[in-house]
Amino acid sequence: MQISIIIVNYNVRYFLEQALRSVLKASEGMDNEIWVVDNNSSDDSVKMVSENFPNIKLIANKENVGFSKANNQAIKECIGKYVLLLNPDTVIEENTLKKCYDFMERTPEAGGLGVRMIDGAGKFLPESKRGFPTPFVAFCKTFGLSKFFPKSKIFNRYHLGYLPENETNEIEVLAGAFMLMPKAVLDKVGMLDEAFFMYGEDIDLSYRITKGGFKNYYFPETTIIHYKGESTKKGSLNYVKTFYQAMIIFAKKHFQGTGATFFVLMLQMAIYLRASITLISNVLKNLFLPLIDATLIFFGMYFLKDYWAKTYYHNADYYPNSFLYFNIPLYITVWLLSVYFRGGYDEKYNLKKIGAGLLTGTILVAAVYGLLDLQYRTSRALIVMSAFWAAIAMMGLRLLIHFIKFGHLDTTKIAQKNIVIIGEEAEIQRVKTLLNQALFNYNLIGKINPNGKSEETLSELDYLEEVISIYSVNEVIFCAKDISAETIMYWMNRLGSKVVFRILPESASSIIGSSSKDTSGELYTVEINYKIAQKESKRNKRLLDVLTSILFLFLYPILLFFIPNPLGFLKNIGLVFMGNKTWVGYFDPIKMAVSLPKIRQGVLSKATLFSANQLDDATKKRINFFYAKDYDYSIDVGVIWKGWKGLGEN
Repeated sequence: MQISIIIVNYNVRYFLEQALRSVLKASEGMDNEIWVVDNNSSDDSVKMVSENFPNIKLIANKENVGFSKANNQAIKECIGKYVLLLNPDTVIEENTLKKCYDFMERTPEAGGLGVRMIDGAGKFLPESKRGFPTPFVAFCKTFGLSKFFPKSKIFNRYHLGYLPENETNEIEVLAGAFMLMPKAVLDKVGMLDEAFFMYGEDIDLSYRITKGGFKNYYFPETTIIHYKGESTKKGSLNYVKTFYQAMIIFAKKHFQGTGATFFVLMLQMAIYLRASITLISNVLKNLFLPLIDATLIFFGMYFLKDYWAKTYYHNADYYPNSFLYFNIPLYITVWLLSVYFRGGYDEKYNLKKIGAGLLTGTILVAAVYGLLDLQYRTSRALIVMSAFWAAIAMMGLRLLIHFIKFGHLDTTKIAQKNIVIIGEEAEIQRVKTLLNQALFNYNLIGKINPNGKSEETLSELDYLEEVISIYSVNEVIFCAKDISAETIMYWMNRLGSKVVFRILPESASSIIGSSSKDTSGELYTVEINYKIAQKESKRNKRLLDVLTSILFLFLYPILLFFIPNPLGFLKNIGLVFMGNKTWVGYFDPIKMAVSLPKIRQGVLSKATLFSANQLDDATKKRINFFYAKDYDYSIDVGVIWKGWKGLGEN
């Protein structure tokens, strides 16, 4: 057995399928084995592997045991001379495994091998070659010196920026997305350290390989695609914490004395620094548009206040100062929150949702107006005029932004993408079918057959760059069945950021791609669009849970006489309010809702409204399916109203 390929998967089914197909192609003519270790995915990854790849060895964990432990499970069982740890969100060339195997065979001192990696936009990933994070190296990376001096041997040792991208060199750290090592080396230096749940395990293993007397190499004679961001969100606080905590584990394990203490202290400072930057960045990003809305509404109301005071009351000082610091902020807050909960900031060009949110907010403002003390009551006419101004300002701002971005004012028009499909006719038709089923709005410029030009094609593949320029193409879809991964990566390298690249894997039901190294991969797929997974639905469901919990707590002295198990009811009020449960969820989610979007455990479900012997398992699954697919908060209200006797159940 030459190579044992191990892929650890967690909820990236479509990317895993593409990776496996590329690995199978690259294994042709070789004696390899392929292992998939699934960390309790909820997206039917295990089912997909079992049905589509019956010859692949599968380990299906019942919990997420982490990257290191999952890899070790397969390493203990594999029998190849070499072990390749490969990420599920990768695509390798047809000759990747053969080239890497041959290099290792002629380089006996090699303990590990990494390859040249590009992201889904065709850009080189600097983590393809890295140095050990010594205190100084980590300091330079944490405080940005490596970015200011990318080619410096002193300041950018983390990404070894001084080493040429296209030259084979000895390096210190292998990238966890692709790590090829002799099994004998792993037997000597040990497997992955399971203290690292995610991140840092590749650095630790690379360090132990070099300490064991072996060398790690960067090998750019083959290239792989690594769709970054599929396993984690790089801009999240959780990522920052997990990454630097892994560095702390590494520092405590391998460094000693004052240097280690300083290193750990610096990393702890880095956690707070990077977390603060990330938090501030996310807050500013999310609040940017609402702050502009609030500013426009504020100045409009300030003008309307003066105008109405002079023209109607004939007194420029009619309104007290409290109108500025109390009424205006209160009204703006109510309007913006109403727009937010109606999804107006999720779909920022959806004028209907903005209008609906402002209408709801105006009704709430009118209701609040009647409850205010006399000194804070201004004028209902001023509220109405301000509401109209808020609508004009917010909708006008979005029309302006939309015009600047898209060149027209039709916010209901979905921007079309000019697409070229590269492949033979059968696969091209499959691409068109998938795009249509996914309700994707596109303009097919034409087709290119990789085997030559015909009357029905635009040109030969060699002239792809000219086609993109002439027809203003902004997306290229490659049919992996008809064009090699090596050729796909050649064009991704050559065209760079001029277009977005996507790939249709052979026999797959999804088109995969990514337009940025900083964002996760994207899919055009025929899978169901579950409303319960949408931001607006999640937010409304949570808001309903909180409000009903408060209402139930307020009415508890009365309800406890009517609801069976009142102590259980009180406990559920607390659990739902704290976010550990939801009032309405799936029926038996472990058994009946495995493939549906995850939500909190429910106290009730639509299925619990019926007697247990009325429903078979198939019916219960359908009830869960339609609840997720067609979710609306009114469904929860109806279930709570009809199933109130079960509010105290565990």
